[in-house]
Amino acid sequence: MLKELVIKNRSYRRFFQDEKIKKETLLELVDLARFAASGMNRQVLRYFLSNDEETNNKINSTLTWAAYCKGWVSPPEGEKPSAFIVMLKDNKAGPGLVQDEGIAAQTILLGAAEKGLGGCMLGSVDRKKLSLLLNISNQYEICLVIAIGRPKEKIIIEEIEKSGDIKYYRDENQVHHVPKRKLEDIII
Repeated sequence: MLKELVIKNRSYRRFFQDEKIKKETLLELVDLARFAASGMNRQVLRYFLSNDEETNNKINSTLTWAAYCKGWVSPPEGEKPSAFIVMLKDNKAGPGLVQDEGIAAQTILLGAAEKGLGGCMLGSVDRKKLSLLLNISNQYEICLVIAIGRPKEKIIIEEIEKSGDIKYYRDENQVHHVPKRKLEDIII
């Protein structure tokens, strides 16, 4: 059921790093995104795939993870993602629409969830550094990075408390809590 898949698709930030992701799996996920809607059908998105440790470390060095978790910069060694998909916009393909990025990323993450994997969409990227590290041509603009791996953390969705605080947090057992608004609170 789609609702179960959407609920299962969380922003995971801790993974079983030793469980490798095959290149074929990454290709299958990008193939799903290829079929997603695209504004004016321009299809300007391109993808850089990584499933080797050296390239993953380069990519991870340019990311800022979990802004609400103070002092938490990145997944620790042993809990890093096994793969990354760097989403790029091909500037020669014409102007793209920003919603294309979200649609494609969500499609990739839902595909990952269906395969028992998890991921995290990261927009806080040192794009200039990442372009240099990966030798990405100026023809391409980095949109975002999607981390992929087998999730190692438990995430609990809960209702926002009366205080209205929307910040996710980790408890003393490292369980990740994500407050969500009630349906009746978002309908106008």
